[in-house]
Amino acid sequence: MLRAATSDDLVGLRDLERSASTAALGHVFPPPRFPYPDHRVLARWVIVLDDPEVEVLVEELGGRLIGLTAYDGHWLRHLAVDPRHWGTGLADRLLDTSLARIAARGATSAQLWVLADNHRARRFYERAGWLLGDGERTAEFPPHPIEVTYASPPLVVPR
Repeated sequence: MLRAATSDDLVGLRDLERSASTAALGHVFPPPRFPYPDHRVLARWVIVLDDPEVEVLVEELGGRLIGLTAYDGHWLRHLAVDPRHWGTGLADRLLDTSLARIAARGATSAQLWVLADNHRARRFYERAGWLLGDGERTAEFPPHPIEVTYASPPLVVPR
């Protein structure tokens, strides 16, 4: 069952993000050359959890975080699933919940940034109807790969 993340989840958020990123992005951030930036990611989660515009939801199993999503009124900021739970439908549920809550805030579409070389994530979003946008920037962590934007299908704003 999804629940709101709290400051007690900081280390779990970082660890889950590390696990998913390492599994999906080793070809972009080879661990021997680019060790995972634990302290910077943990500091970022402190800021995210403190932002009143951002909602962070987590899925927990056996006392361990297995999924997370973070979003604001227009942007899906983070979505990650423990690699041991890939293919279970958890990512779909996290995405659907995020989009429903973004729509409840009045947005008619959502956007996200994703690494251009994160092929797994790009396939996931494209299967869900997201379209590649025209935004492009360099990622904050070395080797600073390119990130691109995606836009969601139209969201149904609840009445």
